[in-house]
Amino acid sequence: MTAFSLKDVQTLEQDEEVSPFDEASSLQRAINGALWSLQGSYGRSMMFAIEAGHCLLGRKGCSDYYGNYIPSRDEVKSGTKGSFDYVVDRMGVDWANKMVDI
Repeated sequence: MTAFSLKDVQTLEQDEEVSPFDEASSLQRAINGALWSLQGSYGRSMMFAIEAGHCLLGRKGCSDYYGNYIPSRDEVKSGTKGSFDYVVDRMGVDWANKMVDI
């Protein structure tokens, strides 16, 4: 497990095209790090990645900047947004396993 880093910021901020996996990996590290209080575009990107099934919810529940509770991946029902099965349904088991390993 790697923490969110400057390399992740560069991946998310650069104007050049990055691979969908690299972008999702950087967002997954931000989600795992509970970095919901970063600038608004990060939170929106993190939530979009969860809703699209590219990323899982974090390992632990946390609160966002406004105090809203964000559950962990283990607190949501299997097959719902943010769960392992939701990512499997949208991206496949190999992708989901890679997100779990981040």
